Amino acid sequence: MGSGKTTVLNRLLKQLPLTAVVMNEFGEVGLDHQLLEETRGPLALLAGGCVCCQIQGSLAPTLKNLWMARDKGDLPPYERLIIETTGIADPAPIIATLVNDRWLAARHRLDGIVTTVDATFGPAQLDEHFEAQRQVAVADRILLTKTDLATPEAVERVRERLARLNPAATVQTVTLGEVAAADILGAAEAMAGSPRRWLAAERYRPARLLGRAPAPDHGNRIQAFSLSFDQPLYPHGVAAALEMLVAFRAKHLLRMKAILNLVGEDRPTVLHGVQHVLYPPTHLEAWPDADRSSRFVFIVSDLEAEFVAKLLSDFNQAAGGGLV
Repeated sequence: MGSGKTTVLNRLLKQLPLTAVVMNEFGEVGLDHQLLEETRGPLALLAGGCVCCQIQGSLAPTLKNLWMARDKGDLPPYERLIIETTGIADPAPIIATLVNDRWLAARHRLDGIVTTVDATFGPAQLDEHFEAQRQVAVADRILLTKTDLATPEAVERVRERLARLNPAATVQTVTLGEVAAADILGAAEAMAGSPRRWLAAERYRPARLLGRAPAPDHGNRIQAFSLSFDQPLYPHGVAAALEMLVAFRAKHLLRMKAILNLVGEDRPTVLHGVQHVLYPPTHLEAWPDADRSSRFVFIVSDLEAEFVAKLLSDFNQAAGGGLV
């Protein structure tokens, strides 16, 4: 909260004028939308609660109404939507709405999640509010704001902490809200264009399949780690393991990404999930290089890497596979 989301949004709208904006404000009287400068796109305000909880049911109708008004010509032909949540929002229910609502999913594509972090007050918020850590953990892009008000040493410490919470997210320094739209858009295309870089498995701590996993950092409830399987995995085994995780550990499973070599598939399969939301599997046209190993990266809270590794290994073996 207070990290400059609206300032960044104003700068983006100057570059992307045909943008519809859905703003969510916590409280009975909404004020943030009055700070937006003129835009050629429509503005929808969801007030009186957090878009991820109390008024979640109004998000889908709002997006549908915007689309239909655009389709009929009652609104400008906007090209994209930006949903600005409150600083206390959990992105997972919003993602669930976009992925699981068939009408919305057929007409919209989730481009990415952007989290703004205040370089001066962000560390204290990360210490005091676990939700702030979760927002960083699920982000595709992180915008580090107000670095001009912090010392270089403080900025570096914040960067190091963000890298521990979310090793794969790109961190962009933003001064006075100025950011190039190209730097934060296109997260979905990044997966297809450079899947290894999108996965960024080398930035995560490797967790072994057998024996003890790396010792957790008890000063931080959120852990990031990677898993690698040399032999092709069985689709049913992977699906069963992930379904088990989602069913019993959804609130601990902040983010999961994977590029898999599955039995019976010639092309790599891409998986992506945020908490209880598992995106439909997709396939790349070809392997990006000679490496055919399956790789997972996880960001979890209060969940041991060894448990996740053993779950995937055991379910795959039960499906008929042997792991090396």
